[in-house]
Amino acid sequence: MSDDERVFDDDEKQRAWLEGCRREEAISRLLERHGDTRLSIGDVDEVAWELGVSRATLYRLITAYRAKRTVSSVEPRSRGRRKNAFVLDRKREKLISQAIREIYLKPERPTMTYLIEQVRAKCGRAELPAPDRRTIKARVDRIDKRVAALKRKDSKGAKATKAVPGQYVASRPLEVVQIDHTEVDLFLVDETTREAMGVRPWVTLAIDVFTRMVVGFHLSMDKPSRVSIGLCMLNAVYDKSAWLKENAIDARWPVAGLPEALHADNGADFRSKAFSWACREEGIKLIWRPVGAPYYGGHIERLIGTIMGRVHFYPGTTFSNSTARQDNDSARFSAMTFREFECALGWEIAGRYNQEIHSALLRPPIAVWDEHEASTTLRMPKDRMTFWVSFLPDAYRKLRPDGIWIHDLPYWSNALSAEVGRHAGDLLIKYDPRDVSRIFVQHPSSGHFIEARARNLGFPAISLREWRLARKALRQKGRGERDNDQLMRTALAQRQIVADAIAKTAAARKTSPRPQIAVDDFDSGSMTGIDSRIPSRLELLDRQPNVKAKPPDG
Repeated sequence: MSDDERVFDDDEKQRAWLEGCRREEAISRLLERHGDTRLSIGDVDEVAWELGVSRATLYRLITAYRAKRTVSSVEPRSRGRRKNAFVLDRKREKLISQAIREIYLKPERPTMTYLIEQVRAKCGRAELPAPDRRTIKARVDRIDKRVAALKRKDSKGAKATKAVPGQYVASRPLEVVQIDHTEVDLFLVDETTREAMGVRPWVTLAIDVFTRMVVGFHLSMDKPSRVSIGLCMLNAVYDKSAWLKENAIDARWPVAGLPEALHADNGADFRSKAFSWACREEGIKLIWRPVGAPYYGGHIERLIGTIMGRVHFYPGTTFSNSTARQDNDSARFSAMTFREFECALGWEIAGRYNQEIHSALLRPPIAVWDEHEASTTLRMPKDRMTFWVSFLPDAYRKLRPDGIWIHDLPYWSNALSAEVGRHAGDLLIKYDPRDVSRIFVQHPSSGHFIEARARNLGFPAISLREWRLARKALRQKGRGERDNDQLMRTALAQRQIVADAIAKTAAARKTSPRPQIAVDDFDSGSMTGIDSRIPSRLELLDRQPNVKAKPPDG
């Protein structure tokens, strides 16, 4: 709206529009009758009388209509003050402008109420009439919103005023895969006790930018790490038929293969050397988002939002925020175990998301994948075992005669028998947190990874987290079974025994005389190299100081 326009309400707008239509019809007829010839004063006066305006006003309307040929160009203007017209005196305008600049546009982000208080205080000191609240707010509203947000260090406001027209575009399947983590808005229950767990799970998701297919996911009770990314990549690259069958998920999930590029944020897990090495080893290019620009990962962010929106229908949901949660006790209503939720999440991805019409594609993602799969050269890892272990967490352990100890468990492989007692250095160990019944050991001679099983062959294929929780529960059970009172009485009794023994020994040493050396105490036995004979009385007297030996009688 230009500065010379006035403010209309809805009724005024309707009346102005109808009057503009009447004027447009009358003026267009006038111009058609005369064509390129000059307008006669009589015809102008006749049309002016018809429209109820003066001759000068009609000439002005004719000029405006010839320039734009629109109804709005001849609409009547509303009466009253023009929009954005300020009528304060120069002193108060200057005072308000100075207060906005020195008080409001600061990183502390003072409120509008505080600004109004300060302006009125300044006006009072200057003996000027205090301006109305709306007057001050109108001056603030005239400031460019982005300029105000930057000066007030308002990142949210600055983000809202920044244009982001670009988007990540791919031309073929698996050209670019975006990956990210999020904490699930759901509480789960323990597998055994069905009691609510105090922490929420994390999910890592990967999506193909071209087809919008979810290529893989990984659910974990641990916080995001390169382990989460690696296990998500394992799920994304290999065929998922066995996993779907194991979890009784009756849905197709055909996507598989190495991506050409992996697009991720700047988290430490994505920047780790081990993860970068594993990707580079398989020819996967790593692309990181610009810092502070989450909109560059829009595809994965929208996927996370969609999946979390479905999670909010499950029992135990925390919803997306406290406002939506209200007074709902999420932990009390939780009912799903980790494995049940993982299965439900698999159904959600393979059975719903990949099958529903995508708003950007106007087609289901799985249909786009099926269409381009035949014409796409899918790459698979050169060596399954090498790729498998490259994303797994590692550790270094020594080879002992009883095996390799890690996670407080001994592991053994017959392939390591020849190295016992011969290899002094540490061995590189790779382990799968989902299954602690086995580890992968880099053979010191060949450099290849071999599988080592838990020495107890009946050890179940449980996760590292389950194993640690089981040991923690056993320790707690042991603490509950021991008699702390008995242990305390034992410690006090032992302490008293020691104290009594010390006191008795000290008293005995004080009362007993110092032992005197007697001649008969010498051992008469002979020893090699030592004069062990009994000394004569004269020799004994010579050894005592200040005593002269008397000559023998006779």
